[in-house]
Amino acid sequence: MKILSNLVMMLAISVIIFGCAPNGKEKERELENFITTHVQKIKPMEKKANLAYWKAANTGKSEDYDKVSKLTLKIRQVYSDRQEFAFLKDMKESSQIKNAVLARQLDVLYKAYLKNQIEPKLLKEIVDLGTEIEKNFSTFRARFEGKKVTDNEIKEILKTETDSARREQAWLASKQVGAAVAEDIIRLVKLRNQAARKLGFDNYHTMSLTTAEQDVKELDRIFKELYELTNGPFAKLKADLDRMLAARCGVAVAELMPWHYHDPFFQETPMVYELDLDAYYKDKNVKELAASFYAGIGLPVESILANSDLYEREGKNPHAFCTDIDREGDVRVLCNLKNNEAWMETLLHELGHAVYDKYKDPKVPYLLREPAHIFTTEAIAMFFGRLSRNPVWMQQMLELPDEQRMEIEKVSSKYAQLKQIIFARWDMVMYNFEKQLYANPEQDLNSLWWETVEKYQLVKKPQGRNKPDWAAKIHFNAAPCYYHNYMLGELLASQLHHHIVQKILKLESDDNVSYVGLNKAGDFLTEKVFEAGNLYHWNEMIERATGEKLSPKYFVSQFVE
Repeated sequence: MKILSNLVMMLAISVIIFGCAPNGKEKERELENFITTHVQKIKPMEKKANLAYWKAANTGKSEDYDKVSKLTLKIRQVYSDRQEFAFLKDMKESSQIKNAVLARQLDVLYKAYLKNQIEPKLLKEIVDLGTEIEKNFSTFRARFEGKKVTDNEIKEILKTETDSARREQAWLASKQVGAAVAEDIIRLVKLRNQAARKLGFDNYHTMSLTTAEQDVKELDRIFKELYELTNGPFAKLKADLDRMLAARCGVAVAELMPWHYHDPFFQETPMVYELDLDAYYKDKNVKELAASFYAGIGLPVESILANSDLYEREGKNPHAFCTDIDREGDVRVLCNLKNNEAWMETLLHELGHAVYDKYKDPKVPYLLREPAHIFTTEAIAMFFGRLSRNPVWMQQMLELPDEQRMEIEKVSSKYAQLKQIIFARWDMVMYNFEKQLYANPEQDLNSLWWETVEKYQLVKKPQGRNKPDWAAKIHFNAAPCYYHNYMLGELLASQLHHHIVQKILKLESDDNVSYVGLNKAGDFLTEKVFEAGNLYHWNEMIERATGEKLSPKYFVSQFVE
């Protein structure tokens, strides 16, 4: 009996030890089969939708945007399938997916399905309304002095005009689109909140961050830290800036209003120093400059530019963007290029997104063949966009003599600091306003907007102003709960820059670093960032690339201290 009982015990132990293994392998096979079927279905749908959006953004035609809406809805309906979501939920809860790449694909799929577990009628309303607002934004042209004007024309007036009355009219024209879309945006916010609450989230803002692998409390902490670190430097820089702007327009500093800054939202650096950076670009071809630069660091962009649409025309979307059509190399950029510094920066920025998409590892599974996070692609875009004001980059790319480089150097560090701190404060406006927008869309949003602007940007509200100026920012519709990623991108851009300078180029400082012709930089980014795709959580990818998790310290040391 003892021998028999020992045998029974051994059998029981073997079941405990080995019994779950076949089940685990079976679970993994089931998941692999699910992913194969899913990719076969979703891949052509995504390509079709991306091509449709590309066409709509270029034509501005209602019928093209209608097609985008229908295709987007079809994709979201795939991810709203309740049975498939239940299958993925079961897979996650089983804890039996041990293969790291499979487990990562499961995470990505689970979150994609989770945020789309919305009843079909509500989902259709959200998609259709979002597309309608996008179309209205893209095709809207403000009226100024009795005629239709483009965004570029308004910005040019705000950059060059010295007459305050004319500046005011141009600024007011830039806000006209807000009044045209505000009611629809509020309705869309409520629909998004309705969907999020049905999934157990406080609101859509919380859901968006959670399903994007971000923590609201951690973001609040980062933005609070940046607010405190930039308060003193920003107040000082802005006081100096205000004195120059006031003198230029012949008004007292106390009389400065939002239209005295050089763009509609005071998110960009006013060109106030004696040096006009646009002058260096006006007789150059920014497209050719960008192509030459990227080729020189081993990231050629000729095929990207060949498929892109780069110049302004009626009906075309005025907002620059990059799109990866198929995750197989068809990457395109939409711009409205002019030969000036702002568009040089924009093209370098958008091509930063593009090379991230272009040079991913084709062996990485389709579902993970995308950036580690939306802000990591922003980081690469910003890393390159910063170069348009780098005096060494300008000298090498524009073939400037030493005297001109030295002239640029006198103001370039001021411009760089101004640009980054002004943008950081603007990003605080967007993050905090949008968070409150979704927390309570019924509140007085017009007043909330100006309270937020006054707190973070130190810009005065025009007396008696009660218009939906906030709604003139396209991101509230087209890229909801996204804007904070630009700031995280700036933090990562500085961290990558520091690592490349110190560890890859092995330099003691970044003096005279322009990256022109430095294949080592392109190779590092390709191997450590682009080819990793979304194989890892974004912070793990950053740690693998730079040796530490995301930190604000490199941005602060580069631009604030």
